[in-house]
Order: sequence, then C-alpha cells, then structure tokens
Amino acid sequence: MDNTTTMTFCPPNITFNEIWVAHGMSKCFLDTITVSIVSSYLLIFGTIQLWMYRKYGTSSTSTNVLPQNKLYNLQKILLYLVPLLSLTRIILQATILDDKRVYGYMILTTCLTIIIYPYSVHILRVERHKLLPSVPPRGHGLVLLGFWTLVFIGENLTFVNIGKAEWWFHLNTLSDQIEMALFVLRYVSNLAIFGLGLRAPGIVGSTEIDYRSLNNDMNARPRYYQNRQDDNSSTWKNAWYKVKTLAPFLWPKDWILQLRVIFCFALLIGGRVINLYVPIYNKLIVDSMIDEHKDFRWDLIVIYVCFKFLQGGGTGGMGVLNNLRSFLWIRIQQYTTREVEVELFRHLHSLSLRWHLGRKTGEVLRIMDRGTDSINNLLNYILFSIAPTIVDILVAVVFFVSAFNRWFGLIVFTTMVLYIGATIGVTEWRTKFQRRMNLADNARNARSVDSLLNFETVKYYGAEKYEVNSYREAILTFQIEEWKSMITLNILNTMQNIIVCAGLLAGSLLCLDLIVYKKTLTVGDYVLFASYIIQLYVPLNWFGTYYRAIQKNFIDMENMFDLLREEQEVLDAPGAGPLIIERGQVEFANVTFGYSPEKIILKNVSFTVAAGKTIALVGPSGAGKSTIMRLLFRFYDVEQGSISIDGQNIKTVKQDSLRGAIGVVPQDTVLFNNTIKYNIQYGQIDAPEADVIAAAKYADIHEKILTFPEGYETQVGERGLRLSGGEKQRVAIARTMLKAPKIVLLDEATSALDTQTERNIQAALNRICVNRTTIIIAHRLSTVIGADEILVLKDGEIVERGKHEELISYAGVYNNMWQAQLHDNSETNEVSSLKNNNEDSLREIENKSSSHGHP
Repeated sequence: MDNTTTMTFCPPNITFNEIWVAHGMSKCFLDTITVSIVSSYLLIFGTIQLWMYRKYGTSSTSTNVLPQNKLYNLQKILLYLVPLLSLTRIILQATILDDKRVYGYMILTTCLTIIIYPYSVHILRVERHKLLPSVPPRGHGLVLLGFWTLVFIGENLTFVNIGKAEWWFHLNTLSDQIEMALFVLRYVSNLAIFGLGLRAPGIVGSTEIDYRSLNNDMNARPRYYQNRQDDNSSTWKNAWYKVKTLAPFLWPKDWILQLRVIFCFALLIGGRVINLYVPIYNKLIVDSMIDEHKDFRWDLIVIYVCFKFLQGGGTGGMGVLNNLRSFLWIRIQQYTTREVEVELFRHLHSLSLRWHLGRKTGEVLRIMDRGTDSINNLLNYILFSIAPTIVDILVAVVFFVSAFNRWFGLIVFTTMVLYIGATIGVTEWRTKFQRRMNLADNARNARSVDSLLNFETVKYYGAEKYEVNSYREAILTFQIEEWKSMITLNILNTMQNIIVCAGLLAGSLLCLDLIVYKKTLTVGDYVLFASYIIQLYVPLNWFGTYYRAIQKNFIDMENMFDLLREEQEVLDAPGAGPLIIERGQVEFANVTFGYSPEKIILKNVSFTVAAGKTIALVGPSGAGKSTIMRLLFRFYDVEQGSISIDGQNIKTVKQDSLRGAIGVVPQDTVLFNNTIKYNIQYGQIDAPEADVIAAAKYADIHEKILTFPEGYETQVGERGLRLSGGEKQRVAIARTMLKAPKIVLLDEATSALDTQTERNIQAALNRICVNRTTIIIAHRLSTVIGADEILVLKDGEIVERGKHEELISYAGVYNNMWQAQLHDNSETNEVSSLKNNNEDSLREIENKSSSHGHP
C-alpha cells in the first residue's frame, strides 16, 4: 500500500511516547490522554450514577410536565455543539486543510467526543427528572460537575503550546486560522457549559424542600426569618437596595472625615503607580550589572528600595502607603459601624410588640453582630483589595502589550478572565452552603441562649440531659453544613491554583523562548516579567479569598437587611402632636381587636374611666384584660372603635408622649441586669437620689434594700433573678411611683406579695393613685373592693359592671368568682390552722419524751 494512504496514529516523525517536542507538548499525546481520561471518568462513574437512579430513583415531580428553562435548553445545545465541532474539524482536516491527512488520534478523539457528550446529556436529563432517596442536591451531581471541570482543564492545557512553532496560534496559514476558530468556539462552549453546570438551571429539586425550617415551623417565625433569599439565589440579588440602604452610612457627614476618605483614595492611587515602577527598576538594576560596562548604579538601588519601602510586600501589606491609609481609615470605619448599629438598634425598638414576641433574642443579637461587622469588611475588601487588584491587572495588560508584545498581554488577560470567571462561578455555586451554615449557626446560638435564659425551667423538670443532647444535635447540624462549605472551598482553591500556574507557565516559557532563541529580550526583561507577574499574581491569588469574603459578608448582611425591612406595625400619624392631659379621662368606644383574624379577643368593648377615678377589670384568664392594657399603651392598634384620653384619639398623638403619661406595674416584672438604684431610677432617668429613696420607701422596699451588703448598688442579676418575686414587684412599684404618671395601670401589682406586705403596698398604691386615673387588672377580688367601678369581662365582652356591693347582689359571674375565692381562702385558713395544731401536738410529744429521759 502507498505511504500516502497509510493511516498512522500520530503524525510523521512523532511517536506517542514523545511527550515534549520542540518546546511544546505533542498534539497526539495531549489529545489522546485528555480525551481518554475524560471519557473513562464519565463512562465509569456516569454508568454507576445511572444505575443508582434506575434502582433507587423516583420522579422529582408528581406530573411529567416540567417548567421550561431557557438556560437548560442552552446547556443541552452546547453539549451537542462540542461533538459537532469535533466532527467538523476532522472533515475539514480530510478535505481542505493543508495536510489532508487524518491520523488515528483524531479519529479516536472525535469518536469518544461524539459518545461522551450525548451521554452527559442523558445523565443531565435523568438528574432533571429523578431524585435519589436523600436530601436534594440543589445542583448537579459530582459526576457531571467533575466531567465538565476535566474537559475545561483539558482545553486550558492547550496554552502550554502557545510558543510552539508548528501550532496554529501564529495564524500563518488558512489551516491555522480554521484551527484557531474551531478552538475558540470549542473553548467558549466548554467554558459556558462549565458555568451553566455550576448554575444548574435544569434541576427542579431545589424548589421542593426548604432547608431554612431548621427548628421551627416557618409560620411561627418573624418575617425577618421567613423572607430569606433562596439558597441558590445570588448574593448580588437586590444589590441596588443594599447599596441604597447603606449609602447614608458610608459617606461621613463630618468634613474632616470626608477629607480623610479623599486622602485614602489618593494613597490608593499612589500605590498603583508604585506597583508599576518597582519591577521596572528591578529590570534596570539587573541590566546594569550584566551590561558590558557594568556601572555601579547606586541611584537605581536607592530608588528601588524607596519604592519598596512605600509599597511593602508583594501585596502592599507592610508598606508605608498601606499603613498610613489603614490608620486614616479607622475613624471612617468606626463612623460607619456606629451609625449602622445605632440605626438598627433604634429600628428594633420601633418594632411592635407582636414582632418582639415572635423573635429569638440570641438569633437577633447574632444577626446584629455579623451584619455590622460585615459592612466594614465589605468596604475594605471592595475598596482596598478587589478594585486595586483589577486596576493592577489592567495596567499590567497594557504595559506588557506596549513593552513586550501582544502575547504577554493576552496571557495576563486570559489568566485574569479565567481566574475571575472561575472564582465568581464557583463561589456563586457554593453560596448556598455558606447560607445553610449561617442558618445552622443561628439555630445553634438561639438554642444555647434560649436554654440558658430558661435554666430554672430546665432545673424544675430535670431536663439538663435533654438540653445538652439538643445542643449537641444543633452543633452536629452546624458542623455538617460547615464541612460542605469547607470542602467546596478546597475545590475552588485547587481550580484557582491550576489557572494561575498555567498562566505563569505559559508566560515564562514564552519569555524564555524570546531570550534564548529569538534574542529579542534581555535577562533584565525576564526579571521584569517574573517580578511583575509574581507581584501581580500574589494579589490575584487572593482575589478568590476577597470575593468569597464579599459573598460571606453579603450573606451575613442579608439577615440584617431583613431586620431593617421589618415594617413598624404601629406608626405615628402624619402631623401627630403630643398628648395633652388636662384631667386624664380614658374612654374605650366600641373597641374590637384580635391578635389574628381567626380569633377575636375583644368584642365591642366600651367603658369610660373618669378623671381621678379607679376602675377594675376582672374575669377569667383569656377574657381580654391584659389586651386592654396593651391597647391603651398602643402596643397594637385597634381594628374597630377608638381609644381616647381627654377626647384625643391615641392614634393621633405621638407614641412617646402617650407612654410617658401612663405608668404600669406589670404582673411579671423583668428588671435590667444592673443595680437596684438603676432599675428604680429608670422610671425617671434624671431623678435625684433623694427621689429614688422616697419612691423605695413608698413601695415598702427601702428597709429591705438597706439590709443588702451594697444597698442601692446591689446588682439584681439577669432579669432580676437575684431578687425574690415580691422584691422585684416592689422595685417595679417604686419605679412607677418615681415616674409619677397621670394614668396608672396595675396588672396584679401585689400578686407576688405576702399578706402583710400586700397591705403595706396597697396603702402605698392608694396614695399614688389619689387624683390619678387608675385601671386595675386583678384576679384577687379583695384588692378591688374599693374601686369606683368594676368591669367583669368574659370571652372578650363586658358582661357585668358596677361597684362591689352591686355585683354581689346580682348573683352573676362576679358573685360566683367572689364565692369561689372565699371558699379557697377558707380552705387555706383551715390548712394553716391544721398545720399549726399539728406543730403544737408534735412539740407537746417531744416535751413529754424529754421528761421521760428519751433522747
């Protein structure tokens, strides 16, 4: 047979064993090895995955109709396009290209490509339509992701031969131009396939499960927990809203701080200029030493060292410019943090009682800490890390094109695009893992805080072991999500390292070729290239870290933005003025209210408390007594009817003036973890110490305070737990007395006191209520006998009203409650009497035993 028709596996004069030929890798070896590894990987692991889906998989939807997705269709088109390009290449090779010969490695590559890409489409369809009996992956499986990654890495290996003479990079012939066009199409297609693979547009399982419901039913959670972005959504979503929300806090109002900001940016620009001249002077120094004259250029050394002194390390971490900029930025950073924290704290206090009853304290505090910290980190990374790095890269591209040639600029630019593109794509893909880790972290902290705040209940029921086990489960859940986040981080780091090293290798080989063979560059030029490229790639290598940090900070900020988006349920009306109290008359007119539409608490409740009079609200639990107090304080707004004070609808006045005119002694008193003096003085912050002591005397707690080692400076502990129930309530009474309000609300103010102390407090309450409008909520009817009017509530309605004697005579609800309490009191007295008699009898027996000589 003629040699012209004989087909060989590799081109003439090249064997498969020859890997490195003429400063480049053999096409025969490169294509064969790449396609063999990729095909073997997909055929083996893809077949195993299909077997698992066939044996254990179930349909991902209840119907066969799946939503259309344009990106998913594009994904399939690109997967069919790559084998079509491979087939086109071999046809052109056999017909119109210069050689017109087809080699065995080309046929092998084309055949395997035609097999594996449609095979990946089949796996893609199976993943779209079926689910394995496990948590949905919210993305493609590792088989397809690994396949697309290996293919993309294989395409990038082509750049190793960028300086090889016989390769088509030089575009010298028509064949080179066609090869280049096919390579660009294939490269762009595989890059798009890789990016779409991370996006996973065709996977519908991600919408079928909500990972955010970690511990509680979502309906029971506040909106700040419910309005989370989907795990797969980008953190750049609603970026404009985030920037608009942060804008007032970023630019300081003080002109001195504004000058600091401008000077910091000037230092940043100066650093970019220094970064360009450091490697240039490094080249000049080397050239001066290898030049035939060998001049002693001490001036170049001095300038170079001065530049390095200003620049610092390769990333500018220890330079004078960077240190000065960091020093000046401290005040700006503190300003931003302070303004954000204060605004968030103010906003939380402006939210309604309904929101605060549904929140978790530990989780909210965690969100506040992470959110405010993330703002400063975000500014530092974007302004002083990401932006300078991108500017340095663009300057480097222009410099290499002008000082060397376009290939150096292309290498730097291509490496930059690949690195940044891969970093952004993979980081966006792994964002969901960071979100889930944050949610698990929130749940872990909320669990620990909730358990510690309720440690008394834990002790009462001996549930220490249960609480420890629950906390351990929360930690394990967090560590599972943390492991996923860290393993995906390792994948990203490996990919970044491959891209950076490939760019460094290609540039170094090209530079060496131009120095050794072409003689167009000097050794100093190589030093310039190497030092500049290392200086450039060190911050570029940190780009992924910076971008991940930005993603993390955006994720940390999401919960804080959700808090800021929480709407105030109770707002001051436009043009609302202060409440003006002349007499203090309170009127409820046909008030209807419910905490939810399904359950109405108050139904057309109407009553009037005349100025200086006392009215009592009694009735069974759940009748709506405490709700009336909350509505009067305007913790909620009534749905129907109105509440007025001296003829002024409380919806039309400012909330702070309304609450400033009302004093309350609640049933469950919660004190600040501070001193007794602080808690009493909280009723009137600027009250002198003499008034504080006088209020304590009125509340019958002054003498008790003096028995404490530190007196009024005694710390009351968390929520006042170091005081007894009666002591806490008397502190609350003293606090209200110090406030001296026009209207007084007593919610079982003496429920936690013993009989003697109750009598003393009742006298003090009577003194403070003189000439003040008073509303008493009571369960013990004996405390409201002297009220001017008693309202009996049942099922949200006033069923009886009148004085004590009148209500007794009605033989209705109030009379039944009175009789029941008399019966309970008589039983209590009998038990007490029996106990005393038993103690006397026991003492008598003991005395007799002693007289007879018994021990």
